[in-house]
Amino acid sequence: MKIGVLSDTHIHTPEELHPEIIMAFSSVDLIVHAGDFVGLAVLEGLRNMGEVKAVRGNVDSIRLRGLLLEKELLEVDSKRIGVIHGWGGPEGIERRIREKFNKVDAIIYGHSHQAQNRKLNGVLFFNPGPGRESFGILTIGKDIRGEIIMI
Repeated sequence: MKIGVLSDTHIHTPEELHPEIIMAFSSVDLIVHAGDFVGLAVLEGLRNMGEVKAVRGNVDSIRLRGLLLEKELLEVDSKRIGVIHGWGGPEGIERRIREKFNKVDAIIYGHSHQAQNRKLNGVLFFNPGPGRESFGILTIGKDIRGEIIMI
């Protein structure tokens, strides 16, 4: 399974998404957004591209905050993936978000605007970076592999 991952897009319309994101996401099985869409139209535009799982971020509109949860737990091909935006400064963010999930194989997050793709204590911490600069692809098979794609 292939998952397209975004966070911190900070845009108001789906037309503002970079064409490279749109092209890459045309071949994914699932789209995950880790918050800070800003505009509801962006969520709706992604939903027009395929199935979307998303959480709210700290700068999302009141309407988006009412529609989306703070965190989600996805089960994909027997893998457990936590999704959360994050909070606070970048230092220690992985420790803070890890405390929000019990047994997981990966955690998708955002907020720090710093792309991250590394395993700590058996958990993949995956931040696609800010959506105007980068996005991510997770490939799930026997293991979970992450790739950060710079725009």
